[in-house]
Amino acid sequence: MQTRLTALPARLWRAAVDLAAPSLCLCCGTAVGEPASLCLPCWARLQHLDEPVCDALGTPFAYDQGEGAVSAAALSDPPPWDRSRAAVIFDETSGRLVHALKYQDRQEAGLLMARMMARAGRRLLAEADVILPVPLHRFRLWQRRFNQSAFLAQRLCLLSGKPWRHDVLLRVRRTRAQVGLGLAERRSNVKAAFLVRPEAAAALAGKTVLLVDDVRTTGATAEACTEALKKAGAARVSLLSFALVPAPARPHI
Repeated sequence: MQTRLTALPARLWRAAVDLAAPSLCLCCGTAVGEPASLCLPCWARLQHLDEPVCDALGTPFAYDQGEGAVSAAALSDPPPWDRSRAAVIFDETSGRLVHALKYQDRQEAGLLMARMMARAGRRLLAEADVILPVPLHRFRLWQRRFNQSAFLAQRLCLLSGKPWRHDVLLRVRRTRAQVGLGLAERRSNVKAAFLVRPEAAAALAGKTVLLVDDVRTTGATAEACTEALKKAGAARVSLLSFALVPAPARPHI
């Protein structure tokens, strides 16, 4: 009885807040029952990346090929990271969530994205020693005032209980935006753009690092980050993204 009485003020406060500012779908704006959520039609339009997937690239398999199976694409051009997962395919619906967090500073979108990432990347989170976000250059951070990858990494820390660090991996070279660039151009653009802070290298020695980003397009940025992390002593690097672009040969974000 005491517990029910204690919870009553919280329920009343929640009802008052919902009345004053009702929760809306993060994609279409229709009323929903919970904050930081989607309506059923928008949720159904998301292309979830559930198992089975390629262990290295996180791309979907047509059928289960066994634990740790990798795709032909990963065998022909192995990525420098060890494992990767993404929650959804990047499309119009998931893109609205990405843009809401990245360009509109709508942190409620990030709350939903992080929950979905935690589910898709539960195995990677379980084996990670530390969570790191893909960093922004200090001038880009000053312009945006917000690093969406750091927000997602922090939320994943809270959801998983694993530690996160924002001061380990640095973006030391200011690069042009990756939007519209092909794979070769993206790789050249971010070459030697990242390094590990020397005094933080000891925190990576022999550790499994989980690198977090909002979207993986061609993987060029993740490649550059992974190379810097392994050069500094990380034993393994896994990659967890919210969305995966299905046709990176024609990047549009």
